[in-house]
Amino acid sequence: MANSQKKLIIITAPSGAGKTSITRYLLGKYPKLSFSISAATRSPRAGEQDGVDYHFISEVDFKQKIAENAFIEWEMVYEGKYYGTLHAELERIWSLGKTPMLDIDVQGAVHVQEQFKGSSLSIFIEPPSVEELKRRLESRGTETPETLATRVNKAAYEISFNHMFNVCIVNHDLDKACAETESVIKDFLGW
Repeated sequence: MANSQKKLIIITAPSGAGKTSITRYLLGKYPKLSFSISAATRSPRAGEQDGVDYHFISEVDFKQKIAENAFIEWEMVYEGKYYGTLHAELERIWSLGKTPMLDIDVQGAVHVQEQFKGSSLSIFIEPPSVEELKRRLESRGTETPETLATRVNKAAYEISFNHMFNVCIVNHDLDKACAETESVIKDFLGW
């Protein structure tokens, strides 16, 4: 069970809605916040580093950690692609006297907030529309037509969960969304 002094911030959104950009902005501004590095079975994207962006592990190792109950939450987000938050990662951050920031998928966020009621703040970053989200994903240049279609369909489904989180921020403008998220977090942490 979560210690009441051990707070955490959960930022979730469909892929391409801006959660990672908002998370990076806040981490760059507030040294008392620390990025919770998720475990993932997918391959690193260009510029991603193991132990910095994700703990990139094999599917076999991931399944072993599931069997050991090493995760607070885990999901098979896409076929054969597992993501999860390790207990040890949150404990590492708390031991430094910092507040973990989890940048995780919608289903994982639901599970984490259920386990940390009263000590977590969950923020859903919503795109202005599914069409805008598709445009953002296309502009990354990292998606095939098939993966783009999968992500867009999943995003439409995930948006239907926005009411399950403490706060929903629509990301029409990144600077405004960053400022709104910052304000909510500062209020939650009493800064």
